[in-house]
Amino acid sequence: MDEAAELEAFKRDIDMRQFATSLGYEIDKRDSWRGSTVMRRAADKIVIKRHSNQHYVFFSVRDDKDNGTIIDFLQRRLNLSLGAVRKTLRPWIGQPAVVRPLFPRLEPTAKDRMRVESDFRHMSPVLRHAYLEHERCLPAAVFSCWRFVGRIRMDARRNVVFPHFDRQGLCGYEIKNHGFTGFAAGGVKGLWFSHTGLDDRRLVLAESAIDALSYAALFPDTADRTRYASLGGKPNFQQPRLVKASFTKMPIGAEIVAAFDADDGGRYLVDTIRVALAAAVTETGRTDLIFKVHVPGEDGADWNQILQDRCHGR
Repeated sequence: MDEAAELEAFKRDIDMRQFATSLGYEIDKRDSWRGSTVMRRAADKIVIKRHSNQHYVFFSVRDDKDNGTIIDFLQRRLNLSLGAVRKTLRPWIGQPAVVRPLFPRLEPTAKDRMRVESDFRHMSPVLRHAYLEHERCLPAAVFSCWRFVGRIRMDARRNVVFPHFDRQGLCGYEIKNHGFTGFAAGGVKGLWFSHTGLDDRRLVLAESAIDALSYAALFPDTADRTRYASLGGKPNFQQPRLVKASFTKMPIGAEIVAAFDADDGGRYLVDTIRVALAAAVTETGRTDLIFKVHVPGEDGADWNQILQDRCHGR
């Protein structure tokens, strides 16, 4: 094998997660998702992904300049020459010299998604936020609930950020603030999703993440066993498939609640969800799922407006 082919094999064929484990890194399951694995060793926190050219790549959450392939990873952490790197990595493309943990396959990731995730990983989880609390009337207790921790973040401009996920992992994020709504440059809409629990009995789908959080605040008695998702407005080409997949992951006899706005747009989304559920039933035979529609009573209202009215005594 010539030198160029050997370097290519290092980058493509060595699972960097396995190699990092050999250096004492441990996976952070709570902060990882499909397409992205977070690993930690002491103060070092890295995200490992797979590029569209099949190379395993990483970036540090703490140092923007610390990124690259397994070769960069080794040179930065062990201060090795390229020759020493080759000697270290050669056993990893031959017969295993050590017992290596198995990980699920990392799907290749496009460059834009890499940038989206790198930006997102530098954002802070929201525990308090004036826009959400004072303008949107969302109680801070909702942000700190395990269901939503990490699924509401804040960027450097103090905008609120809601991450969207698809089958490959993080694919984009909504950006909200007073008088402003945006979306991640280079990202695409998937589903904003709360964390899930094994005892969940309901899935509430809302138009926006803020509406989903408002629903949780308005109906706290059912929140313990409810997972939440939002589409971020009119669905794109991939969102009905993602919604359908979320249905099949629900336990037997679970409820699917379409909690959209009381307007034409909301009624369109109800129909979209109804069609997606029918397709899921046809494909999987899941006739046990219960479909319910729960929209605000006032025409044109959304769940955050209902929460604000209650907050202001209207």
